[in-house]
Amino acid sequence: MEALDDKEYSGSLLTLLQDGGKFVKNNTKKRWKKAPDGRMEMPDIPERAALECIVNGLIHRDYLELGSEVHIDIFDDRMEVYSPGGMLDGSFVQNLDTDHVPSRRRNPVIADVFSRINYMERRGSGFRKIKDDYRRAVNYRPELEPKFYSDTTSFWVTLYNLNYHVAIDRIGTKKASEYDHKKENHAAT
Repeated sequence: MEALDDKEYSGSLLTLLQDGGKFVKNNTKKRWKKAPDGRMEMPDIPERAALECIVNGLIHRDYLELGSEVHIDIFDDRMEVYSPGGMLDGSFVQNLDTDHVPSRRRNPVIADVFSRINYMERRGSGFRKIKDDYRRAVNYRPELEPKFYSDTTSFWVTLYNLNYHVAIDRIGTKKASEYDHKKENHAAT
């Protein structure tokens, strides 16, 4: 089987963003588990991370590359977002510390519009937001850290399915205090 779902969208950037978000929501799952004070939700792909990837794909893509488009591909174990156009300065993102990448905008007018409607911040914290959203997730494991890759003409983000190959009886066993403890230790080093 080639694909379970295939959509192609056109329209304004806001329409593309909304349609892309709906595509991700319709093609990923969200597990949940009862908790003493409500329910614990465990999406396959953290929602804020997915949205951030789509926003970045639309804002930073190379619109001069005719015939190109942003792609969202969802597999059982991961989601990949492709955007035409590498890093603006020609560097390769996989060789950089993504917690400290300076913000450079290929399309400053589009970035300004998205900033004014609160889909992005002006300080260039997208990589960190994506990684932090993953690290806060219930089923996060270090081997599922999002991956960023670029060459001179393309940019990819791989977001791993946090629930893939997680046994039902093991879902949600990570305690929030474990994450907070690891975060404190990481900040101290």
